[in-house]
Amino acid sequence: MPRYEPTEVTGEADGGQSPRRRKAVRYAVPVAVAGVAAATIGLVPAFAGSGSPDLPKISAQDLIAKVAKSDVQQLSGTVRVSTDLGLPSLPGGVAAGGFGGGQGGEKGEHGQDDGASASPRSKLMELASGAHTLRVAADGPEKQRVSIVDKAAEYSLVHNGNEVWAYDSGSNTAVHSTAPDAGRHGTHKRAPEGLPGDLKNATPQDLAKKVLQAAGDTTSVTVDGTARVAGRDAYQLLIKPKQAASTVGSIRVAVDAANGVPLKFTLTPKSGGAAAIDVGYTNVDFAKPAADLFSFTPPKGAKVVDGDKQRATAQREHGKKFKDFGARKDAKDPRKDFGGLNVLGKGWTSIATIKGAGAGLPSGKDQAAGDAGKFLDSLGEKVSGSFGSGRMFSTRLVNALITDNGTVYVGAVDKQALIHAADAAK
Repeated sequence: MPRYEPTEVTGEADGGQSPRRRKAVRYAVPVAVAGVAAATIGLVPAFAGSGSPDLPKISAQDLIAKVAKSDVQQLSGTVRVSTDLGLPSLPGGVAAGGFGGGQGGEKGEHGQDDGASASPRSKLMELASGAHTLRVAADGPEKQRVSIVDKAAEYSLVHNGNEVWAYDSGSNTAVHSTAPDAGRHGTHKRAPEGLPGDLKNATPQDLAKKVLQAAGDTTSVTVDGTARVAGRDAYQLLIKPKQAASTVGSIRVAVDAANGVPLKFTLTPKSGGAAAIDVGYTNVDFAKPAADLFSFTPPKGAKVVDGDKQRATAQREHGKKFKDFGARKDAKDPRKDFGGLNVLGKGWTSIATIKGAGAGLPSGKDQAAGDAGKFLDSLGEKVSGSFGSGRMFSTRLVNALITDNGTVYVGAVDKQALIHAADAAK
């Protein structure tokens, strides 16, 4: 039997660490959960492997510290991705989303392929459901590569110094960009937006560190056994919300016993069933990756888009539209109609709210509104309280209430918590 004993951390999970560290571990957990839900990256649960290795006893505090101190700069491997958030299926298969294979890519305003099919942001939405396979490699902050492998196509992001390539084989389109800060003082300062280093929650390390940073007095953290993941011995860190209104049941993180790298991340909803988000390596190697992994040359016949020029054009157009809008005599500041984002509560039951003013969702007073209302009823349910009435939209993790006056309440909390928040704000 493994020589560990479950150890619970309640309240401060940092032992005698500095105030700076204590502050760092108190970031709001729902923000991390929202980030996870937005990126929606997971792993099929079968990768823990068989057997529980016999490892030395370790406390939850020491295991958290081991993760925090881990500074692995080089690795390569495969991550299997699967997500089951319970997102509704929209007409025409919108929610499913294609990978981009064989469709010729997305079109710009004038019907031309503008490289949208190779945009990193477009790929994040495609990871919102179903199973995917990622091949990853990193050699320090200057070199990273992530490839999303699908049945019909492959999508790759490659960062090598000041060179950034995004390539979609389905549309045979490549976007070439210069990394931000490249050329300033002759060095590259930070990873470019949309690259592997900036694809938040794309690996077990990213997910685990966000949640551990958020651990506080609303969280229970224990060491709960050992496992074999991607052929490596690992401790299992079990994280549970103490707040009953949270929709999160538990988060289990498999931590490499040798180097502290999180190898697997599993989030299970309180409602039970399959994991909603489950991320993990099927194989991993911490040796220096081959240099040619970070070299990219567009295939023959590929459409190459200048990402820097495209970004500059988009920024100019956005600036012009904003300027023209502000010059209109009848223009209203949208911030006056929405009171801004506000966060109610703390910890796992934090609720983000945007105050509305005026009409919210269609009420059915005319035929068009009635048709729209029927469509919305198929996605959400009507609810009411002392706040008035509205519609509740739900997934397995996140619920959202939109009142009839347009105020939005959203969080990884149960439906009643949102209604209570709306009633209290009345």
